[in-house]
Amino acid sequence: IFQPTVEQMATMVNKGDTAWMLISAALVLMMAVPALGLFYGGLVRTKNMLSILMQTFIIACVCSLLWVCYGYSMAFTGGSPFVGGFSKAFLSGVSASSYAATFSNNVYLPEYAYVIFQMTFAAITPALIVGAFAERVKFTPIILFCIGWSTLVYYPVAHMVWYWAGPDFLKANPSDAGYLYGLGALDFAGGTVVHINAGIAGLVGCLFAGKRTGLNKEPMPPHSLTMTMIGASLLWVGWFGFNAGSNL
Repeated sequence: IFQPTVEQMATMVNKGDTAWMLISAALVLMMAVPALGLFYGGLVRTKNMLSILMQTFIIACVCSLLWVCYGYSMAFTGGSPFVGGFSKAFLSGVSASSYAATFSNNVYLPEYAYVIFQMTFAAITPALIVGAFAERVKFTPIILFCIGWSTLVYYPVAHMVWYWAGPDFLKANPSDAGYLYGLGALDFAGGTVVHINAGIAGLVGCLFAGKRTGLNKEPMPPHSLTMTMIGASLLWVGWFGFNAGSNL
């Protein structure tokens, strides 16, 4: 069974692949900041526009920091089918000469590019949740919730669905994969890890938050569907990075 060394992996990196993954990461980042903020912000009342913008912005910032501290390690290292370990915490061992597997034999990416691409997914997913209870939860509890949810839910689910050793190592290590991946689950670009995951969290969150104060008693029209249109359009553009980038 052929298992390439680090030196051999270095010869299997394509500059075009790397450039595309960095472009895709930028497109997904655009989906969080500013697209999601504008999309949600246009749907709330004028007085809450800045609040929603700051929620999505700060969530993206905080979750990006969490990702490089321990999120990447929990999601994309082996050791357990349910969650990774902390061997790559604070990006330990990740350098300009470390590489990440793609879906193709003998094709690799610089690990930094892969870390950043996956970081943008980890940054936007918690921000998706806040639209379910927009205008109803204070800023600090939302940030604390996103930290806890990312740690206890997103990273383990990402590991179970997306983690595997890579095609060049799969035959030698058939069990070195996430639990759901090992069962045959194929989540190409976040249908499970991002959308079902965040959707359920949003549903539970809005049930806990309850109805808006003044519901059915005072008008609550969206204050700017123009901004919502702009945000939705930017999300649409960003999806080319979200989906096509996930082809690795």
